[in-house]
Amino acid sequence: MFSFHTAGESHGEALVGLLHGMPAGLSLDFPFIDRELWRRQQGYGRGGRMKIERDHAHFLAGVHNGITIGAPIALRIENRDWKNWERTLSVTEPAGETARPVASPRPGHADLAGAIKHNFPESRYVLERASARETTTRVALGALAKLLLRELEIEVLGHVRAVGAAALDADFPVTWEGLRALAGQEEVMLGCLDAAAEARMKAAVDHALKTGDSLGAVFEIRARGLPPGLGSYAHWDQRLDGQLMQALVSIQAVKAAEIGDGIQGAASPGSQAQDPIHYDLAARRFFRPSNHAGGLEGGMTNGEDLVVRGYLKPISTLRRPLESVDFITREPVKAAYERSDVCVAPAAAVIGEAMVALVLARAVLEKCGGDSLAELRRNYQGYLEQVKNW
Repeated sequence: MFSFHTAGESHGEALVGLLHGMPAGLSLDFPFIDRELWRRQQGYGRGGRMKIERDHAHFLAGVHNGITIGAPIALRIENRDWKNWERTLSVTEPAGETARPVASPRPGHADLAGAIKHNFPESRYVLERASARETTTRVALGALAKLLLRELEIEVLGHVRAVGAAALDADFPVTWEGLRALAGQEEVMLGCLDAAAEARMKAAVDHALKTGDSLGAVFEIRARGLPPGLGSYAHWDQRLDGQLMQALVSIQAVKAAEIGDGIQGAASPGSQAQDPIHYDLAARRFFRPSNHAGGLEGGMTNGEDLVVRGYLKPISTLRRPLESVDFITREPVKAAYERSDVCVAPAAAVIGEAMVALVLARAVLEKCGGDSLAELRRNYQGYLEQVKNW
């Protein structure tokens, strides 16, 4: 079973990732993995934490001489900010006078529910694990999934469609050339394909920064090269659409997700919401002239590009805090403030790419199997032949 786990706290010594089920024989592109981590740190509206960290994936197990060996893969990402928290969050010693309690829960965060759940007197420990810093590990593991998918000519990329009320025009052409160019940028602004729309987004972030507020966003992830039939219609938990939605909504601050024209489709008549089926005799393949379904039908890929979107709520930590309650006295106070971002749209798109890649890698391995990359390739090519000759 292809699966992963993460461990580590926002200001702890390090973040740790464990990936199970990766076939043997995959050559790892270490600069690519670190660049994915770099992409996650970029973007206009990020907070001071990203000026401290220089994320790098250090592999501990499951990889030798640059090649996966079929064993669980373990990696470690250092938290450079740890030096400022070493006593406060020591593994072995009490914090004492160095303790930094979160005196009042922040609306929109896990603070209050987490403290109640674990019977903590305040929410420092909740904040540390609930933080989106955890997604650093997901991006590193997602980069491994991308490298596996690349071997099968499957590509996953994303971009930002909206920041606050500033949005990319609905009819703006999203091309793979544009997405690749965006991923290859050496300076990341807001991850938008259109310069004019990005300028509007930047102005919205500037306004939020001046007023002590924060902004939500919409990001879109696309995957190409997927054959029909990944996923299943037979069991609820094997439906690929459900797996993708869970993966996206598991990202901190994502409150909604959609596949294709899911939200718009709910207000459209069926004659406009479905995708007619055609057949190309020369290419010997079924295709659709539209892609309202976003590449998924009945819980399975249908051969068209996958299109999914995540909807980010505005960052919960505000420079102008909302009303809250003191953990000890229960008196009304302003919510605690921790260093935070104003907008995380471009980072969320990179995290979304990682989560989609992890789900798709698992779907490919469940469909075609293989303990080695060579075996997976044979099985996968055999399935592609079946599809072609159907």
